[in-house]
Amino acid sequence: MRPWVPFSASLAPLALIGGWTVGAALQPAAYDSGRDTISALAASGAQHPWVMTVGLVLVGGAHLATALGLEESRMPGRVVLGVGGVATVLVAVFAQPSGGHLPAAALSFGALACWPAFSGLPTPTLGRVAAGVLLALVCWLGVELGRDERVGLVERVAAGAQALWPLAVVVALRRARQALGSRNAAVS
Repeated sequence: MRPWVPFSASLAPLALIGGWTVGAALQPAAYDSGRDTISALAASGAQHPWVMTVGLVLVGGAHLATALGLEESRMPGRVVLGVGGVATVLVAVFAQPSGGHLPAAALSFGALACWPAFSGLPTPTLGRVAAGVLLALVCWLGVELGRDERVGLVERVAAGAQALWPLAVVVALRRARQALGSRNAAVS
């Protein structure tokens, strides 16, 4: 693991949650975080759309940096995480109502949900389980998109889980490395 990975893995959830929290606070009272999407915070016509735009660019860049430096991951996992990061930046670039927004968001959600299965981290089984949970959250989001009642809440749960998983992997890897170091020191 490259030295910057703990920082980049921590930055993704901080930028995402910070962006949607500050962005929502700057919106008129009609904005409802439980009903309205994260993308609406960066959309044309939003109050201070730059807040969520910067947040999304930071999240995407953090995922890309994590993908580049997470050497313990299998290469396909690193590639899929990197694609998710680039797609997240494209979500910001193609803000609503741009025609590129939905394809970028779909690619971002899909890649970020699948990368744990390809990474083999923190173990192959846990990676597959995490991917299953993240994909279930994305499917739930897809169902809610047609209802408009809780789409903002469900999107925040899915996106938040996706942003937190790389950090969980980094923490697990560091703990495993520390435990191995302690065992090796005890044996010597």
